[in-house]
Amino acid sequence: MYELTVSETFVAQHYLTVPNPPAGEAELHSHTFTAEATFRGPELGEYGYLLDIDLALDALADAADRYRDETLNEHLEGNPSAERLARALFDDLAAVDAPAATRLTVTVREDDAASVSYAGELR
Repeated sequence: MYELTVSETFVAQHYLTVPNPPAGEAELHSHTFTAEATFRGPELGEYGYLLDIDLALDALADAADRYRDETLNEHLEGNPSAERLARALFDDLAAVDAPAATRLTVTVREDDAASVSYAGELR
């Protein structure tokens, strides 16, 4: 299986909307997020690569720009968790023209303290 991974770092804000959130988490605060997108596929495309790296980098940067310096609560349904952010980025990246890629995993790291992932089939 071939894999291509690209990453993008951005800052976004949120406040948690769960009962009894940890101290300070119910207030608007910022995190530095690093999103990684890993495209996978069993075969290489016509030009000998899984996906053009620049295309993958641009697609992830564009997806991250929707949230960069924004409040996640205004863009994500429900509690604005890193898990929901990973899914939203996955949904944006699933539209990339990558015919040789069959699977995508998006991992979101929050302040280098924790990471979450969302993965699924493409097409």
